[in-house]
Amino acid sequence: MHRHLSIAALAAVAALTIGGAYSAASARELVQDSYCLQGRQSGYPGNCQFSSYRQCMATASGTNQGCGINPMRAYAPQRQTQRVR
Repeated sequence: MHRHLSIAALAAVAALTIGGAYSAASARELVQDSYCLQGRQSGYPGNCQFSSYRQCMATASGTNQGCGINPMRAYAPQRQTQRVR
């Protein structure tokens, strides 16, 4: 009985830890980078780990894939900045 209680407690702590980590991340942090490797192999939006178009195209070289702007960045809400007068 004690063993089952310990396993249940451990599972509950793990679930809360994982849930807290995901809820703390903002949408902006979930966006990986600016460019995505796209094609049949990668799908859409593709492999979005590239910070520059040049990096993405170097990876796409020799494959039947291309690069595009990460849609999560392109259509993300713009941050409002206050102007100092």
